Amino acid sequence: QVQLVESGGGLVQAGESLRLSCVASGISFSFAAMGWYRQTPGKQREMVASITFGGTTNYVDSVKGRFTISRDNARNTVYLQMNSLKPEDTAVYYCHARTFTTDYWGQGTQVTVSS
Repeated sequence: QVQLVESGGGLVQAGESLRLSCVASGISFSFAAMGWYRQTPGKQREMVASITFGGTTNYVDSVKGRFTISRDNARNTVYLQMNSLKPEDTAVYYCHARTFTTDYWGQGTQVTVSS
């Protein structure tokens, strides 16, 4: 059974930092493309950051220079370091994994940034 378990969300003030973690089980993590998405009420889920099995990263323009995605294949874990957080970063953040044939999602973790 595939599981993606996120942690690290919370309430912070603008300008502060958070680090999200996602531990994967039940998949060949080293060969999976991993990513972080976010969603706010009434809006579509958007890709925030992604990392291929080879380590190539991609970011949505609004977080470039502030967020960093990384992975630790030995721990089956993907991270999202979020610095200089803004109120508009407030959302539920979801971990995503894509194997050769299937997409998987975590349950989400809430990030709230107060002004």
